[in-house]
Amino acid sequence: MTKRVVVSALCCALWVLATGCGDECTDASDCRNDNGQPAEGQEWTCNADDECEQRPVTQPPPPPEDAGTDAGVVDAGTDAGVDAGTDAGTDAGTEDAGTDAGTDAGVDAGSGTVIKGGACVSSADCIPGLRCEGTPSQCQAMHVAVTARQDSDGGLQALVMRYDTPGMFPLTDGGTSSLYPRWGPGGTKVAFAQGGVETAGALVAGDLVIRDIPLVEGQGTIVADGGTGNTESFRYMEWEPGSHIAYVRRLGGSTSGISLVPTDGGAVFSAASAGTFPDWKDATTFAFSTATLGISTSTVGGTPMALTAAGTTAEQPHYNRANDQLLFLANPDNVSVTFTGDTSPTPLPKLYNIQVTGGGQPQELAGRTSTPSTDGTVDSYIANPNWAPDGTWVAYVRAYFFRPTTGTAVLCGSGTSPCSGDPGNVVVLRRVTPATGAASGEEVPLVPRGTLPSFSPDGRFLAYIQGGELFVQEINPTTGATVGNAIRHPKGATGYTLQTGAGDDHRPRWQPR
Repeated sequence: MTKRVVVSALCCALWVLATGCGDECTDASDCRNDNGQPAEGQEWTCNADDECEQRPVTQPPPPPEDAGTDAGVVDAGTDAGVDAGTDAGTDAGTEDAGTDAGTDAGVDAGSGTVIKGGACVSSADCIPGLRCEGTPSQCQAMHVAVTARQDSDGGLQALVMRYDTPGMFPLTDGGTSSLYPRWGPGGTKVAFAQGGVETAGALVAGDLVIRDIPLVEGQGTIVADGGTGNTESFRYMEWEPGSHIAYVRRLGGSTSGISLVPTDGGAVFSAASAGTFPDWKDATTFAFSTATLGISTSTVGGTPMALTAAGTTAEQPHYNRANDQLLFLANPDNVSVTFTGDTSPTPLPKLYNIQVTGGGQPQELAGRTSTPSTDGTVDSYIANPNWAPDGTWVAYVRAYFFRPTTGTAVLCGSGTSPCSGDPGNVVVLRRVTPATGAASGEEVPLVPRGTLPSFSPDGRFLAYIQGGELFVQEINPTTGATVGNAIRHPKGATGYTLQTGAGDDHRPRWQPR
C-alpha cells in the first residue's frame, strides 16, 4: 500500500466518526437529500452499517470556570460573543498568563491594546483575534476560510467569515462550485479551486483562482487550469507564507507530485516529481512527504532533499513560524488495525517533532494509548496535527477505537462496542518547549467530537469543526485551558455544512495577521 492510500484510509476512518464513509451514506448532505432535515436538536450521521441515523447535536463542554451560560457556547455575533477581552478592557488571557504568549520565540502574539474598531497602524497594535485593515486603518476580527456544502442544493462552496460574526460569504458568484480556500501572505488575497465537475469530493477540470479581500463582485484572476497546471484537480494546496501557491497534481487517478504557481502571472512549474502534503516554512522553503522517502525539504527552484532522520514512514509535515522545527506523523513500528468494513489495515501513527537543521533526531510528542475493556481494549492514535505559530503548542486529534480480542476494530462513538457512547475523536493540546522541541506537561483534552484544529496567527484562538459547524475557542496561552465560551457558527443560520472528509485539505485556514 502506498503512503497516499494509507492517508486516504486514515482520513476515511476519521470521517466515519462524523459523516460516514460507505457507498450509501457518505456524508450528512446525502442523508438530508434522502430524508429531509433532522428533528430539532438532532443531526444526521452515518452509523456503522453506512446507514443514515439521527443523533443529538453535541456541544463542547463548559469551560473549567463557568462563563455564565448553560450551553458553554455562544453563537457568533450575540452579545456574549463579542471580541474576547474587549468588555473587560484587558488583553484576553494576559492576566492569567502574566506574559505575552510567543514573545520569547519572536512571534507577535497580539500584545497590542487597541480593541475592535479602534484606529491602528499595524496589527501589532490590536488585541488578540484582530488585525489592522481598511482605510482608515482599524482593528477588525480576522477571517477564517473553510469548505462547505450548501444546504439548499448540496454544492461545494469555498467560504470566508469573520471568526466572531455570523455570515459566511462564498468566494464564487452565481452558485459556481469551489473549495480549498488558501490565504496569501498579508491576508489580502485568497486562492481556491473553482468550477469543474465534482468527483470524490474534488473538482475535476477546475481552475485555480485568486480573489481580493475584501471581496469585490466579479473580481477574480485565474492563475492556472487543468491544462496549464498539468492536473485533473488541485489538491493539498498551500500558499502563505510562500511566494508561490503549492499544490499536488492528480493525473489518471494518481495523486502525487508538487507544482508551484507564481502569483504574478508566471508559468506553473514542477517542484517535485512525487510527493504530497506541501507546507511552507517561509517565502521560499517548503517540506512535503513521499511514499518512499518520508519527508523531504526543498526551495523554490531547488532540488528536494530527504530528511532521512525522520524515517521513511514520516508524513504530513507542518512548520511553525518561529523556528526550524517540523511537526509530522509517523509509524516507525508499523502498527496497524483493520476496521470493520475495510479490506486493508489502517496504520496508527504517532506525533513527532524534529529540528530540521543541525542533525536533530525525532522527538515523540504524542503516542498511542491502550486501555483494557470488556473482550478487548480501547485504543487511540493521532491525526490532523497543527502548530501554534510560535511553536509553544501543538493541537491534534486523538482518535479512539475498540479493538476486540477477535475480529475487526470499531471506532468509538459508533456501533455497539463498549465505547460506543464515548467520543470517537477528541481535540487535544500539548505544550512544547521551543528551545528543545520536547513535549512539556500532560495532554490538555479540549473538545470531544471535534476535528481539524487550527490555531489563529496570534496563537490565542483555536478553530475546529464539530458536527459540520465552525467553532472558535479562546485558550489560555500558558495552560491551554479554555477562556470563556466557544463561538459557534450554527448550520441552521449559515445554510452551510462544513466538510471534513478530505482531512487536512478541509482544515479551517486563518487569515494572516
